Amino acid sequence: MYGQGLMQDKLDIKILILFILRRLPERVPEDILTELAITESGVGYFDYAEALAELVDTDHVTHEKSGYKITEKGIRNGTIIESSIPYSVRSKAERLLTPVATNMRRDAMIKTSHELTDVGCMVELSMADNKGDIISMKLVTSSEDQAQIMENNFRKNAEAMYNKIAEMMLKD
Repeated sequence: MYGQGLMQDKLDIKILILFILRRLPERVPEDILTELAITESGVGYFDYAEALAELVDTDHVTHEKSGYKITEKGIRNGTIIESSIPYSVRSKAERLLTPVATNMRRDAMIKTSHELTDVGCMVELSMADNKGDIISMKLVTSSEDQAQIMENNFRKNAEAMYNKIAEMMLKD
């Protein structure tokens, strides 16, 4: 039911969804988008879900298994009308979006994978910046479990590992 929260109608909710998606660098999982859209905005879940489905139907947003992403049409239309979102809702959304966008950008720069070989498990780890890889390495482990541990630890600590390796290599 519209009008009970800060967002007054379905159009307001659609604009908020486009506002959020336009500020995220990657496809966003459904649970994160839902949390960002309904937290502190006065939007009810069912109204939100209906508005999101309509945005997908009208090709403003694409949906895949990995989540939602704004289309060029959504960017174009959302940019024109996003100033109609109440300032308090926009501010709260931006505050909630900042850490999510930062984490998404960081995750996109860190790549990990492994492959079983005849000598063990080959683990590939890399971290990039906007210009390309700043560290890339391949390691052989004795098991897939060890490979998974290495991947998880690299994802959590990639910057610290890079700094430690660079420091060790630069010592006299």
